[in-house]
Parts: sequence; C-alpha cells; structure tokens
Amino acid sequence: MLAKGLPIDLSSCQAIGLLGTACLALGGETAGALPVEEFIAPSTDQAALGLVGVYFGVVLLIAAWTLLGRLVRGPEPPTVRSLMLVLVVWAAPLLLAPPLFSRDVYSYLAQGAMVDAHMDVYTQGPDLLGGPLAAEVAPMWQQTGAPYGPVFLAVASGLSGLTRGQIPAGLFGLRLVALLGVALMAAALPRLARHSGADPAAALWLGALNPLVLLHLVAGAHNDAIMLGLLGVGLVAALGRWPVLGAVLVTLAALVKAPAVLGLAAVVVLQIRAGRGPARAVLTTAGAAAVTTVGVTALTGTGYGWIRALKTPVSPQNWALTSLLGRATASVLTKAGSGLAPLAVPAWHLLGIVLTVLAIAFIWLRRPRLSPLYALGLSLAVVVVLGPAIRPWYALWALFLIAAAAPSTSVRHRLAAVTGVVALLALPSGAPAGTGELVLAVSGGVLAVVVLWQVNQAARTPLRESTV
Repeated sequence: MLAKGLPIDLSSCQAIGLLGTACLALGGETAGALPVEEFIAPSTDQAALGLVGVYFGVVLLIAAWTLLGRLVRGPEPPTVRSLMLVLVVWAAPLLLAPPLFSRDVYSYLAQGAMVDAHMDVYTQGPDLLGGPLAAEVAPMWQQTGAPYGPVFLAVASGLSGLTRGQIPAGLFGLRLVALLGVALMAAALPRLARHSGADPAAALWLGALNPLVLLHLVAGAHNDAIMLGLLGVGLVAALGRWPVLGAVLVTLAALVKAPAVLGLAAVVVLQIRAGRGPARAVLTTAGAAAVTTVGVTALTGTGYGWIRALKTPVSPQNWALTSLLGRATASVLTKAGSGLAPLAVPAWHLLGIVLTVLAIAFIWLRRPRLSPLYALGLSLAVVVVLGPAIRPWYALWALFLIAAAAPSTSVRHRLAAVTGVVALLALPSGAPAGTGELVLAVSGGVLAVVVLWQVNQAARTPLRESTV
C-alpha cells in the first residue's frame, strides 16, 4: 500500500517501526500484563485506550517489517550492520515497558525465588512461596512445577538474589536476559545463513527483526530468547572447528527449554558432513551433552525433576491441534454418554507425540539431502504443530532456523504471512479475549491502517499536482 506513494527507504522503515514499538510501550502502561497492585480493569477508559494503542503499534510494526522486507529483496538491500541497528532502534522503547502479551515473566521470578529459597521448584508451585511474587503468577500456574531446565532456573535464582524480590528490578533483569538472547540470535543468523547459501540480510530480517521476536521475546521477556540464542551460537560453533563446544552450547540451550535438544542431531550431522566418522560424531556429541548435563545439574542443585515436569505448559484451554481435537472428541463422547470422554485429550496428546517422533525420524533419515539446519527447523515446526501445547512465540523455534536455511524465497514469504497473523493473536494483558477487548483491538489495528493510507495518499498528492 505504501509502496505506490511513500518512498521506501531504511530510515522510513526504521521510523515507522519505532513509532509502532513506542505505541506498544505506552499502551502497555495501562493494558499490559501489569503487577497486581497496578492492575487497571479492562472496562476503564485508560485500559481501553491502552489496548487500542497497543494494537495500533502492532500493525505499524508489521507494516514497517513488511516494507523492510521489500528493501531486503530489492536491488540495493541494506547491510547486515544496518539491519542490526534497526533491531536496536525498534527494541529500545520496549526496554522499560511493562510485560506484554503474557504473565510468564512473573512465574520466572517466582520460580527463581523458590530456587533461591531451596524449594523444590519441580514438585511445588509458586503458591508455596507466598508473598508478592507468588501473587503475580496466573492462578492456573500457582500449583504447577516449573518445566524449565537448570540453566534458566539458575539465571532466575541469581536475579532473585540480586534484586531481593523487588518486582520492577526483577522484570528489568529478565528483560535484559531476553535481550541478550535476541542479540545472540541476531549474531548467529548471518553466519548460519552463509553456511546454508542463503542471504544473511534476509535471514536476519525474518529470524530476528520479526515482529514475534519484538512482541514476545523482548516485550514478553520469554526465556525462549536465551534458548534460541544459545542454540544459534552452538550451531555456529559446530559449523566451525569446535563441534564439542557446539554440543555444549546446544545442551545448555536444552537445559533452558527441552525442545533445543533436537539441535544435537544437527551437531552430529554437521560433523559427519565435515568428514568425521558417524560413530565418532555421535559419541563426541553424546559425551559432551552428558557431561554438560550432569555438571550443570550438580552445580545448580535443582535435580532432574524438570524431565517429568515437561507437561506443565498444557493448560485446559490450550489451542494446540491435539488439544483442540481432544476436547472436541471428549465433547462428542460426553454427549454420547460414553465413559471414555476423560481419556480423549490424553489419547490425542499421545498420538501427537507418536506422530512427532515419526515425522522427525522421516525428516532426518529419509531426507538426508536436506541442510541440517533446515531439517532442524522442520523438526521444531513438527514439535510446535503436533505438540500438546502451543503459544504464539513457539513459532519462533522453527522460524529462527528456517529463516537461516530456507531453500527458497517462497518458503520465507509463507512464513512471513504466518508471522503477520500470529502477531495479532494475543492480548497485551495475556488474558483471554472477550468481545469488548476484540472490538478495541480491531479498532486499534484499523486505525493504524487508516493512518498509513492517509500518509500514503498525502505523499502521492504532490506528485499528481506536479504533473498537471
């Protein structure tokens, strides 16, 4: 829409995106995932205006990112360094913004405090901790164990001790950790893209400047950022002369969140393609992973309870494919008077796990010509689609690797379209959407479209007058 009027250049994209993230930060002050004592009821004018402002900003950010993508595909694409600067500029307003689109960051703080207090964070929920931090955790997670590995819990525990339970300081600390993860992602993407024969600028645009990264990894401060950052630099190390270091870093990523463990398969394949024997590659990688896991677990003292706590993210209202099918099946069985209804959701989850294993095996064993990075991205996509739980930011697990190793621009275009849709799916408060909130969100997005159209028309008018 803007391409026919406004001249598209890097500074214009940077300015539009900056305005978008600034609106996100300002709107979040009244409509974000605020601490309990600062909570503003959604029915108030302040919250309504904030929600409109957030979605106004989201649409501006998507527009800026789309225009930037046209520049990247153009005859004179921006350099990797200039794209890095755009990422910094877009992320800057979100640094001090309240948490957006999820309350998970409060769970991180509470779990860190539990580890700091020598509580078993894998068998007990934040309600055992009590106090202000526990009060910030969403009710559905109050009595559930942490599904995160010892690396992240050690970071959260360290922040808890450093900030002494002060919520604003803890939130800021976790956002800095997330920003570190995003920085590692951005640093790794060009190197991974060059190895795969892809355009580094295009990989950076899709994998790091993506609106989902800014909305959920920066604004939401999710620990997926540090998982993907460690995974990325681990794969970079494995591409070079340091496969053992690569295995160690990928294992550390898996000890943040478990899906990163699939990266070890890529480390093995990269070694084999570099000329090492398969047995040596497997043993070296497995040994490095085992030593790292045992050593980190011993140092942190958290134990191995996170393995059995991996089912924690599955909520009753989760909209993962297998969860939706399970609930639909349970509803049909209930109406039919069958006593099997309670087994429907677990059965679909089990089927999803079986299909995931089979699909990943097919990707790695039956498609050996695939780039290891692309195969890893596809494997993580399978985990997201067929897994028992899904959140908007989970899409980044696959998107990060596919951005670096996609075999064609058409793949990137389809992923970009998915990004635009997924970026609109969550409310800034992290709460379920009611009719009123949906109306306000749509209003904010439509307002942004109208403003962009008006600016475009204003830019075209002088051109018309000059030709008369």
